[in-house]
Amino acid sequence: MADSIFWAATGAIALVVVAIMIRALRREVPEAVAHAVFDSQVYRDQLREIERDLGRGVIAEEEADRLRSEVARRLLAADRAEASPMNVSAGPASAVVVAVLALIVAAGFGGYAVLGQPGYSDLPLKKRIAVAEDHRANRPGQAGLEAALPPRPALQTADPEFLTLVEKLRDAVANRPDDLQGQQLLARNEANLGNMAAAYKAQERVIAIKGDDATEGDLLTQATLMIQAADGQVSPEAEAILAKVLAGNPKNDTALFFAGIVNMQVGRYDLAFLYWRQVIDSAPENSPWKAEVRARIESLAEVAGARYELPAATVAEAGGALRGPSAEDMQAAQDMTPEERQAMIRSMVEGLNDRLATEGGTAEEWARLITALANLGEETRAGAIWAEAQNNFAGREAELGIINAAAAQAGITP
Repeated sequence: MADSIFWAATGAIALVVVAIMIRALRREVPEAVAHAVFDSQVYRDQLREIERDLGRGVIAEEEADRLRSEVARRLLAADRAEASPMNVSAGPASAVVVAVLALIVAAGFGGYAVLGQPGYSDLPLKKRIAVAEDHRANRPGQAGLEAALPPRPALQTADPEFLTLVEKLRDAVANRPDDLQGQQLLARNEANLGNMAAAYKAQERVIAIKGDDATEGDLLTQATLMIQAADGQVSPEAEAILAKVLAGNPKNDTALFFAGIVNMQVGRYDLAFLYWRQVIDSAPENSPWKAEVRARIESLAEVAGARYELPAATVAEAGGALRGPSAEDMQAAQDMTPEERQAMIRSMVEGLNDRLATEGGTAEEWARLITALANLGEETRAGAIWAEAQNNFAGREAELGIINAAAAQAGITP
């Protein structure tokens, strides 16, 4: 019913507007034209009067000629005014305008039918917020999100010996559930195998064992493992952990990033924008989330209805001049002598090592350094870099997965 009323009212308004414009185009001859017609008739009457006066002998022939010339001049001017294109009714033009009006009306209705939501009632901001918060309150929990996912394929074929060690670790932890170190190792290794549900359950036990001594990194590890287990969806349980982290550290970039994600998932784009803006404004330059936020925040601001101009990226954020040795660099080294090639690679590796030590970098760059050092036969240094990366990326399981995969491939993990 409401839909029918909307279309009827819209159609009526459109017809009224078109009718007014057509009427304006087809209006009577303007006042200036009416005056010109009247003047023409007066001048013709004057010419006839001159002829009568000449016939009665009231005026002489010379005077009659002078009067005829003057009146004729005025008559010609009046005729020109009457016939002026500015004063002629725009008959052909009005047809064109009517066609254009019809096209505009058709485009308006057609555009709304395609881009709008015919049949939907008005959804003001207050109601949209209420709908989003209702969605937040009633969305599935962690278990429900995981149950709805298709079977997760294995990340990679694991070393059989490693699988045997992990199985032994599982048995040992099952017999000693309060073994903190065992639970920490289990959480890490289950994550490396792609068993995110088992990983976050072990991490949950780590937090329970630590109690009040659980760190911000412990909580972030738990939340990110849960998000990975739900294939990127932020469950109510994970959201509660993020809120706890932000309560203690409002500028934590990982918590801010995922707080933005969950608000996008429930439809609160306004809040998501506020969280991601804090990532841009306060996160360190080597934050693993900053590049993704920079790439998406302007679109998010548009959806959120906010005016936002993205600040210029720093060199570290852009990543331009801060690359380590790439595949192209290694290929170029093929044309060098062995000594030149080794010196070039060594120089690039040391340059990357120095930069990561002083300025930090992305997980991909840490993984690249670990791989490069291992290829140079410096497994001990590669192991030390891996241990340092574990501390630097504590609680960021997505990044740790990249680093740990490189370490495992280099053969330096326990």
